[in-house]
Amino acid sequence: MSDAFNTPVSVDPRLLEVLVCPVTRGKLTYDRDASELISVGAKLAYPIREGVPIMLAEEARQLD
Repeated sequence: MSDAFNTPVSVDPRLLEVLVCPVTRGKLTYDRDASELISVGAKLAYPIREGVPIMLAEEARQLD
């Protein structure tokens, strides 16, 4: 968190442009509310912790 009011840390937009899913190599969608990067092809949601995307499949949440 970025301050005393627990405002989420944002991710650099330039970083989001170059990141791809490590499983499918496909495009990711940024879900700001959930603080996740979504891979529709792999049906995975990669967490973003303290502004850092965690791009490990074993750390990702499975999507239904």
